[in-house]
Amino acid sequence: DDAVPSERGARLTPRVSLAASVAQWQREGRVAAWLHVPILQSGLAAVAAAQGFAFHHAESGSATLTRWLGEGPSRLPAFASHQLGVAGAVLNESNGKVLVVQDKHKTINAWKFPGGLSNPGEDIGDTAVREVFEETGIKSEFKSILSIRQQHKHPGAFGKSDMYIICRLQPSSFNINFCQQECLRCEWMDLDELARTKHATPITSNVAKLLLYGYREGFDKIDITMREFPAVYTGLFYKLYHRELPESYRNIT
Repeated sequence: DDAVPSERGARLTPRVSLAASVAQWQREGRVAAWLHVPILQSGLAAVAAAQGFAFHHAESGSATLTRWLGEGPSRLPAFASHQLGVAGAVLNESNGKVLVVQDKHKTINAWKFPGGLSNPGEDIGDTAVREVFEETGIKSEFKSILSIRQQHKHPGAFGKSDMYIICRLQPSSFNINFCQQECLRCEWMDLDELARTKHATPITSNVAKLLLYGYREGFDKIDITMREFPAVYTGLFYKLYHRELPESYRNIT
């Protein structure tokens, strides 16, 4: 067994008993200990629990336990509490048609935008493009974010919170070849029809109206666009999503 080193933790030497190590860390003024337990040594979790450790999170090959050693309530950050779903509203601006699907395994087969869960380390726009292609065979390009839904105690997220982002995508192919394992139907539908139909999910209906407004009045009225900046961590970058700024404001120094 060994622990994750951090600014506030320490590494456990395998030959030293856990109880003795905890006592030593407390004398040294450590405030937290992180313990990795590989799945094939999962019995050690009971040993750790007897010394006051509690589960923090688990991954496919190990569980991580923690113990707060400092004064007062634990200030250790909780593990990830949200899942991230992303859908793509693929609009063909030349004819006003938008790509929609019906899920194959739903009780009510309502029209919706194709989408799915984001992979670890995957950008929002990349998720939308990937999911659209996997479900429909349509290639597309990320243009903007249209909406963000936040929902808590989501049954489909193991009772955790859920973020669901719908992106505006521009198609670069048009011949549908949908995944028959996931989708019952897939078609290009008039955006005006999608905004009015009673056979769409509520969020799809609302976003279709938003998209129709942007299509008619200008996407600058609805788009949340993205810019990339270097992060404070050397070699890393982050993406900032916001309404587009006029150039005169972007260049203020």
